[in-house]
Amino acid sequence: MCGMPRLLTKVLPVLAAVCLSVVACGRGSDQGAAAPGGEVSPGRLDRGPVLIVEGREVSNSDFRAYLEAVGGEDPAGLPDESLSRLFDRFVDERILLEAARERNISLSEDEKRAYLARLATDSLTGEGEGMRPAAPLDRLFERLLVEKYTYQIIRDVQVEPAEIQDHYDRNMKDFLLPERAQVSQILVDTEDKAVSVLRRLDRAGEAEFRKIAREESAGPEAARNGVMGVFKPGDLPADMERVIFSLSEGRTSQVVESAYGYHIFRLDKKFPPALWSVSEAAPAIRGRLLAQKILDAVALHLEGLKDTLTWEARPENLFFTYLRSNG
Repeated sequence: MCGMPRLLTKVLPVLAAVCLSVVACGRGSDQGAAAPGGEVSPGRLDRGPVLIVEGREVSNSDFRAYLEAVGGEDPAGLPDESLSRLFDRFVDERILLEAARERNISLSEDEKRAYLARLATDSLTGEGEGMRPAAPLDRLFERLLVEKYTYQIIRDVQVEPAEIQDHYDRNMKDFLLPERAQVSQILVDTEDKAVSVLRRLDRAGEAEFRKIAREESAGPEAARNGVMGVFKPGDLPADMERVIFSLSEGRTSQVVESAYGYHIFRLDKKFPPALWSVSEAAPAIRGRLLAQKILDAVALHLEGLKDTLTWEARPENLFFTYLRSNG
């Protein structure tokens, strides 16, 4: 379990995007009655099950708890289209959950502890997707069980070198880098100080520019001798770019005023347009292809489960107006 790739944790939130055409298809009516103003009356949560999988009934309350655990939002504030697609995703996960139970897949105490620790870390860093650490433990562990089962589906998925080369050959334009420039700057607070610095730079070489940037610049790049980084068109504000990309290598600009203060830019080096080699592009291509293969494998497996398990979605019982996907 500890070998489960973190890429898998991003698969479940987007499964609905590739499986919508097989979710709740032909079951129940297209729409339910909407409550006025998006509010949900208590009676509407007791209209009967919204999903039955292998005899296990799932209610409106279960779906609302799922929504709050995943997004932390009040479901009544979401549009019907969004709620419909989230219900599609909920159906998928419930079917995977039931399949995991039928195969007697379970969680060890170590797996549960590691999962809770991962959620807590992701919550602090903002990197994770999925259930919030504050969600009820049983719902958190249901989600983990789905992840564990899904990992068994996709653990042998690989991207071969020939596939990377083929993708590169067919999408070469995606790996063309535009003209770029390495830029440095000296940033000061007043125009008078900027003019004084500009005079000091007159006919000075790079070493003097670096020294002044280190001593006088108020920008965070002062510690790097003024080096801001490498930029392509569109990375910087348009008025700055017009000045920077008009410079020749090794030349400094006139004073440029902005909301941050007064800038003097130096164009350190220009890089002409270039094409990434296949080896340089390989990590990005591998990640892209692997993600798609995982989605395809899980979607195909879900279709098989929906043909073999006994399940029925009842969108007419939902607390909102269910809208079928056109996908």
